[in-house]
Amino acid sequence: MNHTEQIELPHVKKAGLHRRLYEWTLHWAHTPYGSIALFALAFCESSFFPIPPDVLLMALAFSLPKKSFKYAAICSVGSVLGGCFGYFIGYQFFEHIGLPILNLYGVTDKFNYVKDKYNANAFAAVAIAGFTPIPYKVFTIAAGVCKINFWTFIIASAVSRSGRFFIVAGLVYLFGPKIKSFIDKYFNVISIAFVVILVGSFILIKLFK
Repeated sequence: MNHTEQIELPHVKKAGLHRRLYEWTLHWAHTPYGSIALFALAFCESSFFPIPPDVLLMALAFSLPKKSFKYAAICSVGSVLGGCFGYFIGYQFFEHIGLPILNLYGVTDKFNYVKDKYNANAFAAVAIAGFTPIPYKVFTIAAGVCKINFWTFIIASAVSRSGRFFIVAGLVYLFGPKIKSFIDKYFNVISIAFVVILVGSFILIKLFK
């Protein structure tokens, strides 16, 4: 069974160049360098690359379900480190690098929305970033522009990104390839549920401090 031909995340647009990048990303699951490619993809997607690492994570996890959590960990570390790079771009090179990236993907309006969220609560904004339709790179670059506390950014990023990837890995580990259609159909619902739990927990912690 060729799993990589069947992975279709609902939030990934696939047309023209984007489709070719998508297929190029998936082909790494058939090589000995799948784990390295997953790390690199997760790193790059956090600051400039258009294809989310979920597609390769799912392909690798479906091929070797017992290694699902290992792949999720690799993906999480790569994404958080890549987020630091995105933060640096926003902090030091927004006009020359960050803004052109946002313009390339047509997300400058979302950038302004994210900046407003940072002004309200930086930790919560980053913590839910991994579960919104807004590309994660918008959050990382905006974090640098807003100069939010770097350690707040790191901790919230680790919670957000690892939460996202380990949810996918856990479903694959428990149910195998048969869970694919469920993830395709309900991925956004699962993400929203996690956000509700995450934000609810954050509010409770603040109330009982």
